[in-house]
Amino acid sequence: MVGTALLAAALTACGGGSGGAAASGAGKADAKQKAAMAISVNLTGESVKAGEPVKVTIADGKLAQVKVTDGKGGELPGLISADGKSWTSERNASPGTEYKVEAQNTDSQSANTQFKTSAADKVNKVSINISKGSTVGVAMPVSLVFDNPVKNKAEVEKQLKVTTSNNTEGSWGWFKDYSGKDRVDWRPKEYWKSGTDVKVDMNLSGVDSGPGGGLFARDYNTEFKIGKDRRMEVSLDTKKMTVAEDGQVVKTIPISAGTPGGKKASWSGKMVLMSKEGTIRMDSQTVGLGDSYDKMVDYSMRLTWSGMYAHAAPWNAAHFGNTNSSSGCVGMSDANAKSFYESVQVGDAFEVVGSGSKGNADIGNGYGEWNLSWDQWKAKSALAGGTQNG
Repeated sequence: MVGTALLAAALTACGGGSGGAAASGAGKADAKQKAAMAISVNLTGESVKAGEPVKVTIADGKLAQVKVTDGKGGELPGLISADGKSWTSERNASPGTEYKVEAQNTDSQSANTQFKTSAADKVNKVSINISKGSTVGVAMPVSLVFDNPVKNKAEVEKQLKVTTSNNTEGSWGWFKDYSGKDRVDWRPKEYWKSGTDVKVDMNLSGVDSGPGGGLFARDYNTEFKIGKDRRMEVSLDTKKMTVAEDGQVVKTIPISAGTPGGKKASWSGKMVLMSKEGTIRMDSQTVGLGDSYDKMVDYSMRLTWSGMYAHAAPWNAAHFGNTNSSSGCVGMSDANAKSFYESVQVGDAFEVVGSGSKGNADIGNGYGEWNLSWDQWKAKSALAGGTQNG
């Protein structure tokens, strides 16, 4: 839709001289007026549908500068075409926003207008797993879970940018979260290097999720730091957990993991310590294990959404180091759990190896992407060659 042309006030050339017009011939030039500048905008009015770029076109001459700002001072970046006839924003107009358009041509004339977008019929929102200013372990991916379905995955992924202090290689990958919602994670090729600074910009305002998803009405961002390189390995065969820091084993802890065979077996493979939840109530009925247990458990550290934890399990003391007999969690003594809980950080790498597990958890059941090869992970990007160096 082409908007009504807008005219700037005409500028009149002015000059003085002692001679008359007949004598000098300058009168006609002095009286000549420049043609007024006229622009048109594809979005006009007080209730414009959001979700598309703003395009400004000049009637005559060439554009020198265009500025499109919202009521909060935010600016839509954009580019002038090679022929100077039009300017197009790099981002879409956001819903429920009033915009001011200011344009200038190469003759220093100006024109301006404004328009307002209507509120979105449906708004999509994002939940981010890492809060701003956090320090996390070397295995923690950036994980975004969407309130509504995302059909336009490539369009959304284009607006997601990870910047790191050391040019870390990584890629976005799409899959379903344990909740059933659409999710996209950014995983480095290898575990993060300790000390890396990370910034994530999600320039989503005005982007359309696709059918059933709605528009995004805001941008998101976060930044965090990678802490100590700490990695845990639980052996189902030796019934011990080793803790390595900066490549050196600093502690070995006797444990009892899940009972082999059946639903009470532990998940295996590479996981991530998702959260430190302290003392929590664990009820077997919530994870489909009937009346097996219902108790308050200390020093609880989550490994999967489905309820696998590492925690204190004093009731199982006779089995630490010799028998896997838990209902799927990695249990240890109160003393070992306390010191372990106090030293670990969210995002630390946690791997379960050995026989008697029930296999790897689904990728969305926690942070299971580390069980995929790098090529398998890159293939989950919605963009061709989705790898980027942050």
